[in-house]
Amino acid sequence: MPIVSVPEQFNEEDLYLDLRATLDLPVYLKCEGLNFAGSIKIKAATEMVDAAERERLLDSDSILIESSSGNLGVALSMIAASRGYAFECVTDARCNLATRLLMEAMGSRVKVITEEDPERGLLGARLDYVAKQCEADPRYVWLNQHANPNNWKAHYRRTAPAIAERFPELDVLFIGAGTTGTLMGCARYFRQVNPRVTIVAVDSVGSVTFGTPPGLRMIPGLGAGVRPKLLDESFVDHVVHVPEADTVRVCHRLARTGFLFGGSTGTVIAGASRWLAEHRPGGELTAVAIAPDFGERYLDTLYHTNWVREFYGPDVVNGLAHHEQYTH
Repeated sequence: MPIVSVPEQFNEEDLYLDLRATLDLPVYLKCEGLNFAGSIKIKAATEMVDAAERERLLDSDSILIESSSGNLGVALSMIAASRGYAFECVTDARCNLATRLLMEAMGSRVKVITEEDPERGLLGARLDYVAKQCEADPRYVWLNQHANPNNWKAHYRRTAPAIAERFPELDVLFIGAGTTGTLMGCARYFRQVNPRVTIVAVDSVGSVTFGTPPGLRMIPGLGAGVRPKLLDESFVDHVVHVPEADTVRVCHRLARTGFLFGGSTGTVIAGASRWLAEHRPGGELTAVAIAPDFGERYLDTLYHTNWVREFYGPDVVNGLAHHEQYTH
């Protein structure tokens, strides 16, 4: 086992779950939650802060600021605490309580935005708040994960090569679309190194990322109310949109086999299942999907029956296996 001095030095890169055993799905799930930040966002956070330090944008008086639905905020809180920076995370009410408490425990300030922008939703309102803070106080440094190329470069340099090394015969890669940093980094890498790999982006119904109409989304992580500036659709072969009710069903089904994952993972698996049924029914192939985090931070939302009933209705709750055992 490694010995580390700072938290970002450790990340388990080579853990995969074979979904044939749990969901009868021919997909290897790359589990990205085994690091001190608890998610894949440790890579983008480290890459963006390193770049800001190289460019001398940060000093002892700097205040890092970022809009995040949760996981990047935790990763930046961890790095800021490790390197001695102040950090303010701008989020909204969809951010889970456990995630907010984690950031505050590491010394970060959490600003929760409650009023939507009429056209750009909560994300637009969050971005506007960040811009105003930076304008009012020159100490603020905005990394801007939605437009920062170091976001996708982290996955071009780390995530995609790790997958390629583990699965040299890879046929299809399923990636959730949030800021599209993971998607763009992996897609650019495989276009250059192994263009025969099919890149399937998985998005949430209600997200505007790929030009579909906006709608209510309650599960943080995937989807966007503002089209990500990082996105270049020419690198994406297919897009699958998944209703959040299907996300809930997949997450609970996996939990009943002993694996607790976050909503982004449930969405990606649901999308992979739908795409494979349509494009490769019964076909032999090597497929990988990326799981950004685990599920412990979502116990009061995604895995809480009352929360599920409130936003998705009694039919979804009644359809969850053994739901009576976890009614609160």
